[in-house]
Amino acid sequence: MCGIVGLINTQLAGEQLTQTAESMSRTLVHRGPDSGGVWKDADTGLALAHRRLAIQDLSQFGHQPMHSSSGRYATVFNGEIYNFKSLAAELAEHGHRFNGHSDTEVVLAAIEQWGIENALLKFVGMFALAIWDRQTKKLFLCRDRSGEKPLYYGWLNNQFVFASELKPIISFFRQHLHLNRDALALFMRHGYVPAPHSIYKGIYKLPPASFIAISSGSVKPADFSPAPATGTANAPKLYWDIVSIAKQSSTQQLSNEQEAIEQLDSLLHDTIKGQSIADVPLGTFLSGGIDSTTVTAILQATTSSPVKTFTIGFEEGDFNEAEFAKKIADHLGTRHTELYVSAEDSLKLIPQMPAIYDEPFADSSQIPTYLISKLAREQVTVCLSGDGGDELFAGYNRYLHTESLARRFSRLPGALKNTMGFLVTQVPPQHWNRMHTVMHTLLPALVGKQSNIGLKMHKAANIMRLSELQDIYQYLMSYWQHPEALVLNSHPPGSLFHDPSVQLNGPFIEQAMLWDQLGYLPGDNLTKVDRASMAVSLETRLPLLDHRVVEFSWRVPLSMKIQRNKSKWLLRQVLYKYVPKELIERPKMGFSVPIGAWLRGPLRDWAEHLLATRRLEQQGILNTRLVRETWLKHLSGSHDSTQALWTVLMFQAWFDTYKPISD
Repeated sequence: MCGIVGLINTQLAGEQLTQTAESMSRTLVHRGPDSGGVWKDADTGLALAHRRLAIQDLSQFGHQPMHSSSGRYATVFNGEIYNFKSLAAELAEHGHRFNGHSDTEVVLAAIEQWGIENALLKFVGMFALAIWDRQTKKLFLCRDRSGEKPLYYGWLNNQFVFASELKPIISFFRQHLHLNRDALALFMRHGYVPAPHSIYKGIYKLPPASFIAISSGSVKPADFSPAPATGTANAPKLYWDIVSIAKQSSTQQLSNEQEAIEQLDSLLHDTIKGQSIADVPLGTFLSGGIDSTTVTAILQATTSSPVKTFTIGFEEGDFNEAEFAKKIADHLGTRHTELYVSAEDSLKLIPQMPAIYDEPFADSSQIPTYLISKLAREQVTVCLSGDGGDELFAGYNRYLHTESLARRFSRLPGALKNTMGFLVTQVPPQHWNRMHTVMHTLLPALVGKQSNIGLKMHKAANIMRLSELQDIYQYLMSYWQHPEALVLNSHPPGSLFHDPSVQLNGPFIEQAMLWDQLGYLPGDNLTKVDRASMAVSLETRLPLLDHRVVEFSWRVPLSMKIQRNKSKWLLRQVLYKYVPKELIERPKMGFSVPIGAWLRGPLRDWAEHLLATRRLEQQGILNTRLVRETWLKHLSGSHDSTQALWTVLMFQAWFDTYKPISD
C-alpha cells in the first residue's frame, strides 16, 4: 500500500519540478513510511512521486517510480495485484523477465504486452495507478473495480495534478482551491462526497472501474466530463461495468442451493488465500459479525498457525460486540487481541478526523475504524476485513424493511398515514425508547430487544408519507432531506436513486444493492476503511470485494440471499461450516458510537462553538436558521437529529482545518 502523486506543469524548471513533487509526496508519508521516490520527464513538465509501504518484495526492486523493461512506461502504483504470480508466469511465456517479485513489475509488463484496458481486465486486486506513456506523451490514471483505492485529479491554475488524497493538492494549490457548494450539498445528503465530485471546484475523484487519458501539458478542455460518458472526449472510460453485470445476471442465475454454497465456499477460499500473501505480518479485523467471521474462519482454515485477530469493544452495552468476537476467536483458535475503549478515548479523536479524511466525511464509525486500525498496526502491517458482504448478499436491515414498510403503508388511506405519522413524531425518540424498554422487561417474549427504537419509529412515520420505493430509499440514505435548502446558493446534481441508466427491472432489494454498490460502498465504507487504516500505515484487504465474488453475487438469486427474513442466507451457510450457528445468530448491531448522546453531553460545548450563530452567519455557507433549529430540537430531546448534525459538525471542523475559498 502506498501514496502516489503527480503533476504536469510546463512552467517549472527541472529541479523545481522535482522538488515540488517531492514536497507534495511528503504529505503522504503515513501512506508510505518506508521510502519515497520521484521521477520527472523535464521535456513535458511531468513529475511522478511515490511513498512506499513495503508489502511485496521489500528489496530495492520494489522501489517506485518504476519503469518498464523497454523504457516506454513509467508508473507509480498504489495497491495490490493478488494474481501477479500467475500473470508473471503468463508473461514469461511471452518473453518477459523480472528483476524481483514485485507486483508493480508485473503491472508494467502486462501493460506493455496487452495495453492499458486489456491489462486492467486481467488484474485481480485493488489499485490506483498512474502510467506515463513516453511514446504517446499521455498519462493514464486507473482505479480498481470496486473503488477500494482512492485517486483525485484535476486542473488548477493551468496545471494538471493527481494524488491518492487531497493533502498533496492542498499543500501546493491552497490559494486556488474554491469550495464546491454543489458537492457540499451532496455531502449533506449522503455524509460523503460521491464520485466523481470532490469538495473543491476543479478537482475530481476518478470513478471506480475506470481510467482516463490526459495529454501532456493539458489544461482543462472545454469538452471534459468527470463522469464516465460514452462518446465524450477526455472523459473517464469504464473497463468493467457493474450495472451491465447486474442486468445480465437475470439470465445466468444459479438454481441449486447446495451447488451455490459449494461454489461460494471454494471461491472465498481462493480469494482469501490469494489475499493472505505478504512479506510482512498479517491479521484480520474480527467484529463478530457474519462478514468478518467468514473471512477470519476461512483464513484460519487455510493456515496451520493462529491468525492474529483484532476487536474493539465499547463500554456502552448497546454498541458492544466484542464479547461475541471473543467467543468466535476462542472457537477458531486465533491469537486474539481486544481493546475496550471509553467515550473519552473516542472523543479525543474527533479533532483529528478532518486531517485524516481531507474532505468532509460524516460516518461516525470512522472513529472505531481508526481505533481498530491503530490497534492492529501494533502487531501487523496487513489486515483482512469483511467489508462488502452487506452490499453483495443483502445484509442491511433497510433492504428487508423498505419494501415491507411501503407495502404495509400503501394499504392505508393518505389522510390516515399523515395523521399517524404526525402523532408518532410528536413523541420524542427517548420516550419511545423508554416505553420499549419497559415493554421488553414486562413482555420479553412478545417484545424483542432493539436499539434506537425511537429513531426507527420516527423514520417509519416519515416514510408513511412517501409512495415511491426510490423516494423511500433516498429518505433512508439521506442525512438531510433537502440539502439545497441547507447549503446556500447550491444546485446539487440529480440523485443516483432517480437515474434511469442504473434502473433494474427486478426486485427492489436488488435495485437497492446496486445503488449501494455504486454509491454508498465506495463513497462511504471504502473511503472510511482506506483513510482510517492508511492514517496508521496499515494495509487493509477486502476479500469479499474481489470482482469474481462480486460477479458471482449477482448470479445468486434473491431467494438465496434472503430466506425467512434472514439476510445473507448463502453467506451464512458457508460460515456454518466453520462456526456453530449459536455463535452467529443475534441481531445486527453495526459498528458505531453513541454520537447523539455525546452531543447532548461531553461534545455539547465543542458543537456549540462550531454551530454558533455568529460563526455561521460570517461564513455565509449554511442556512443559519435551519442549523440552529435542528441543534436546539436535538438538545431538547424532541428530535434525534444525530446524523444531520454530524454532517454539519464534520463540515465545520473540516472548514476550520482547511479554510477553503468560499465565494
